[in-house]
Amino acid sequence: MAFESLTDKLQNVFKKLRSKGKLTESDVKEALKEVKMALLEADVSFKVVKQFTKSVQERAVGADVMTGLNPGQMVIKIVNEELVNLMGSETTELVIKPGNEVTVIMFTGLQGAGKTTTIAKLAGQLKAKGKRPLLVACDVYRPAAILQLQQNGEKQGIPVFAMGDKQKPVDIAKAAVEHAKNNECNIVLLDTAGRLHIDEDMMQELSEIKANIAVDQTILVVDAMTGQDAVNVSEMFNDKVGIDGVILTKLDGDTRGGAALSIRAVSGKPILYIGMGEKLNDLEQFYPERMASRILGMGDVMSLIEKAQANIDEDKAREMEQKLKKAQFGFDDYLESMNQMKNMGGISSVLSMMPGLGGKMKDIESMVDEKDMARKEAIILSMTTKERSNPDLLNISRKQRIAKGAGVDISEVNRMVKQFEQAKKMMKQMPGMMGGKGGKRGGFKLPF
Repeated sequence: MAFESLTDKLQNVFKKLRSKGKLTESDVKEALKEVKMALLEADVSFKVVKQFTKSVQERAVGADVMTGLNPGQMVIKIVNEELVNLMGSETTELVIKPGNEVTVIMFTGLQGAGKTTTIAKLAGQLKAKGKRPLLVACDVYRPAAILQLQQNGEKQGIPVFAMGDKQKPVDIAKAAVEHAKNNECNIVLLDTAGRLHIDEDMMQELSEIKANIAVDQTILVVDAMTGQDAVNVSEMFNDKVGIDGVILTKLDGDTRGGAALSIRAVSGKPILYIGMGEKLNDLEQFYPERMASRILGMGDVMSLIEKAQANIDEDKAREMEQKLKKAQFGFDDYLESMNQMKNMGGISSVLSMMPGLGGKMKDIESMVDEKDMARKEAIILSMTTKERSNPDLLNISRKQRIAKGAGVDISEVNRMVKQFEQAKKMMKQMPGMMGGKGGKRGGFKLPF
């Protein structure tokens, strides 16, 4: 997960600050020296780091902070506020025309950034909000890109406009806009060609599209795993073609996260969305204050709640809660809770948003084995219907049969049963996290 190393280092710095009753100017400077190194190691632009630490220091050595009741906490608050400022302070929305007016959004980016998948993800979100998107295949150099867009469009239930790979991208774009007007689509999403590197032909092609049709917004898709290169790419695209915002992909990968902290400051353009996985629902709107909270290890409860509301069946969650109270919670319910967790991106993804756990993700990931979840599923599916609904039936001979059916050792079955019992106890103790209808608390629980 992105920012793990940075979060660990910042939390260590803050731990030292909190341990001091009073802070001296040298304490602040020493802490900021460590913050500076942590940011540079996270691949944040040197200029950005320099300005950031300067801003924090100017605010942190003020009399109000140094003589306050809790100076360490005040410095952390300042760092949080400056991180938010760095990433743009406010959330930037896509600008979409009202009603049936057609909004044209052109997507650009280098090959391999995940542009084609990201466009389909965004189209799915727009459709869920009542919009009528049209995906347009303008990448005529890579036939696989046309097929990929068509397949993703089919999965999302969204129409795809394609004219093969023999037409000019500008002609495809013009025809697509007319098609949208005639077929009641009100958002046109242009998937343009990517290159392995920026070249003049690529920029000319994009400029030609913008010169011939009214493009309302140009969005650049960049790979967070390329670090500072992502920042450089955003700057160059903005200079050559002009962009209105950035979508940062692969932020769930093994990336240091510096691009997220540098892009706004360097290019002046906002991050609109972040890609947090390969599934077609793994796209999150970018909230600077929530990202700052994640980076500082303070969690991101709002995103967690939104994820729960989007992916969890509220009625099933309430039903599970009632079964827990009545001691009727069986293996089918356990399996359902694991599937709900999987829909939210897995346990590690959920726990990374929990307050206080951001800096402990390495420890958590070593405890949470996603492959182990698949083994649990195989064990449960090897049980009879009666065994799944009544765990007390599981004697030694039944466990041996289940182990054989699941292709595991009986010790795995015993371990899973023990974890199931522990999970039941923990789930009983945990309060509901998901707001239900009418403001009532729902029954979302963590199955671990």
